[in-house]
Amino acid sequence: MTCPICQRETARDYRPFCSRRCADVDLARWVNGGYAIPSEREEDAEIRDDEEPTTH
Repeated sequence: MTCPICQRETARDYRPFCSRRCADVDLARWVNGGYAIPSEREEDAEIRDDEEPTTH
């Protein structure tokens, strides 16, 4: 089995990742919205159209 982030062999302690770093990279992608399941519902499309872009 290979790590889904860097493709190295997985480590038993961090499976399915090879290291703590790759596990943290994956977690950060979830938290920051890097992984998303597209929706085909009309309500979701309306929400996206109405949203104002946020600036930080």
